Amino acid sequence: MLTIKNLHAYYGKSHVLHGVSFDVQPGEIVALLGRNGSGRSTTAKAIMGLVECQGSISWNNAEIVGKEAYKIAHLGIGYVPENRDIFPKLTVHQNLLLGQKGAGAFGKKSSSRWSFDDMYGMFPRLLERQHTEAGVLSGGEQQMLTLCRTLMGDPDLIIIDEPTEGLAPKIVELVGQYLQTLKARGISVLLIEQKLTIAMAISDRALVMGHGSIVFQGTPDSLRGDAYIRKEWLEV
Repeated sequence: MLTIKNLHAYYGKSHVLHGVSFDVQPGEIVALLGRNGSGRSTTAKAIMGLVECQGSISWNNAEIVGKEAYKIAHLGIGYVPENRDIFPKLTVHQNLLLGQKGAGAFGKKSSSRWSFDDMYGMFPRLLERQHTEAGVLSGGEQQMLTLCRTLMGDPDLIIIDEPTEGLAPKIVELVGQYLQTLKARGISVLLIEQKLTIAMAISDRALVMGHGSIVFQGTPDSLRGDAYIRKEWLEV
């Protein structure tokens, strides 16, 4: 599905990613872990065509390095950025409507696995607030909205950057259930997360980044058993 090989990324003259390689398989949740500044968010932006990069990013056996972000999205990769990027003056329902992919866009199937009823069923709070301007929602509600708006585009892979940042424990639990629902419906997830508890509980594989490189790849159990990696690259 997604295969990254020897990826380098830059902000101007600053060299941020140094030969990153990994893959994400269909229906898999992969956790991308690491401290702030390790290169996790830059990896997500590189996949989405939002930063200058070199190397190979293959999506369903087609190279996407150099493509515009909107074309990458239409190919079936959804992206939920850390800052959420809701449309504050539009209602919850209008935000979800904007997430819908047009019928037949770029040759992608026009039917979707997801409906408004699915979104409101997963997060009833959004149903209650569907006619409310998104800018007045709580942080947790905005996170729910951003996740659902991305799903309305019917992606096959969703990249989610720090979805539980600043959320109450109850909302964190809801987000974890949401991600497992995605997997059950055949959607792959690349989860960028600092909270090891949720990441390790729901992921199939874990990647650890440090200084712009992948320093560990393995199962959550193998990461739990690797005290050196946790101490050197994850623990504060």
